Amino acid sequence: MKNFFSNLRGDIFGGLTAGIVALPLALAFGVSSGMGPSAGLYGAIFISFFAALFGGTNTQISGPTAPMTAVSMVVVTSILAFNDGDFEKALPAILMVFLMAGLVQIGLGLVGIGKYIRYIPYPVVSGFMTAIGIIILVTQILPLVGYYPKEDMALVDQYRPMAQESILRKILKEESRESMLVLEDFQETIDRSEEVSEENILKEAKALAGKDTSGVMGAINMLPRALQHINWLELALAFGTIVIIYGFKKITTSLPSALVALLVVSGVAYGLGLDYRSIEQIPGGFPIIHFDMFTQFRLDSITPYVFTAFTLALLGAIDSLLTSVVADNMTKTQHRPNRELIGQGIGNSIAAFFGGLPGAGATIRTVVNINAGGKTKLSGMVAGVLLLTVLLALGPVASKIPAAVLAGILVTVGIGVIDYKGLKAIPFLPRDTKIGPFKVSSEVIIMLVVMVLSTVWNLVYAVGVGLVLASLMFMKKMGDLTAERSDVKTLEQEKGWADEAAFPESLKRKVFIKHLKGPLFFGFTSEFQQLAKQIPRSASTVIIRMDRMQYLDQSGLYTLEDVLIDLKNSGIEVLFVGLLEQPRYMMERVRLIPSLISENRIFIDFKACTAYLKNNLDHTVDVSKEN
Repeated sequence: MKNFFSNLRGDIFGGLTAGIVALPLALAFGVSSGMGPSAGLYGAIFISFFAALFGGTNTQISGPTAPMTAVSMVVVTSILAFNDGDFEKALPAILMVFLMAGLVQIGLGLVGIGKYIRYIPYPVVSGFMTAIGIIILVTQILPLVGYYPKEDMALVDQYRPMAQESILRKILKEESRESMLVLEDFQETIDRSEEVSEENILKEAKALAGKDTSGVMGAINMLPRALQHINWLELALAFGTIVIIYGFKKITTSLPSALVALLVVSGVAYGLGLDYRSIEQIPGGFPIIHFDMFTQFRLDSITPYVFTAFTLALLGAIDSLLTSVVADNMTKTQHRPNRELIGQGIGNSIAAFFGGLPGAGATIRTVVNINAGGKTKLSGMVAGVLLLTVLLALGPVASKIPAAVLAGILVTVGIGVIDYKGLKAIPFLPRDTKIGPFKVSSEVIIMLVVMVLSTVWNLVYAVGVGLVLASLMFMKKMGDLTAERSDVKTLEQEKGWADEAAFPESLKRKVFIKHLKGPLFFGFTSEFQQLAKQIPRSASTVIIRMDRMQYLDQSGLYTLEDVLIDLKNSGIEVLFVGLLEQPRYMMERVRLIPSLISENRIFIDFKACTAYLKNNLDHTVDVSKEN
């Protein structure tokens, strides 16, 4: 904090510039999430301020981002469906999930997980980001052409029978929970069902229509109907926004083109008195704290979303720390990853209390901040204060922004999020895996699996599947590589290591040398057992060279133990050479040392082992060698 005001002018200008860039995006992400523009603005305010204050990257500008919004949209849609499409009823559970995500991030930072985030495989991130872009693009088609399924009464009417059935099921479920559903009291159920109004049925029908038309598949299914109900004014406003965003960038980059497009198109539409659809009303005044998160808390309403909250936290961590690396490269500084996670968690937790969307470090806004002169935490806090000022002073004015303008902004965001670098690399990646008769790239498989599953199934589960798939493929590669390099060959077939050149000819009839040229882990245990079986029983001594075996896991440890017991039962003496610290520690924990291998059978180098053999073996028998 001692340098907090050391760059006051640059930080104020950088923060103001980043805040201006963040404004249209915050409104657009709020609309896209299903929570409304105010949620995006609240998230941008509180995350920007508190993540900067408590975070570990001085120049980071945080707020709602495309990936975080896409996952949030899944949460909002699911919980809304669970609560009959009633947003006010669903809001406490939604915000509780967001709060959980923030708390998980704080926990990740406190236990030091930040330094491990960089191990997330690139194909998983690439497939996920491309899917985010596709999801944003496809889901914005309907608002782009001005079609809103819940307002299409012909469509909503098709859901009336299902709405009546759904309402009756909920009455039965509620009475079952209240222990009222018994035969003699069934009249109560009939009476309650007769009280269901036409308004309730319509509301439920709209909720069902909204659920079925949400997401990528819902938007695709509704596309033919949407094209029959195009609102040409809305389409023109969205198209004009897109043209200005891309066109203005070619003129100058000193002003954010998204903000210019928002101001120009909104000003024209409002000034000409056009009959356009505006965004939801943004409440005036300071945001209020949603204590109903706790007063209306129900465990069963958030239990299905615990994994989703963890995914939000992990995604926000990845997004933020990748942006931190970009900031480091630009400013020649070093961020503190665990501190950054704590800051992001605090920001997301506070945003949840005020009804804001979760967010993360935003790359474009951070770059803009640095280029405009921002150097300390103050810049991010200034960005948050600017957005709060806009909310307090211009909330009613912002509510006049056409919804089509934000749809146009989101289209450009979706195009920008797609990982073109990863897609362009597909033809050039090595084809290292066989699927039937075809050779394909394991990296491409992972990326495509994550991309397709994220797009048409579930973002959260797709990431989990991608991580598992990437881990399995990595372990198979490592096992295959270690097995290939540890093949069994005689001295005549392959030369030994450099320090074995002077191995006495007189010992080459009885000693068999095995080289371990990689980690002995569960991906290699099967191959290790097969290689061990190839040791001829004519050998009286086996030397296991462990100079290059840096790692030994529990599976490898017990496999090694089985091999040693088998060799001992066959009367073959085993010697270790070059045993490293981690494998030795594992062997000592289960007393493999000294129970099966005594300390005097472990040698620091091959020279010491050779001296032992000269003094203890008969020099008249054959020796083979395994590599």
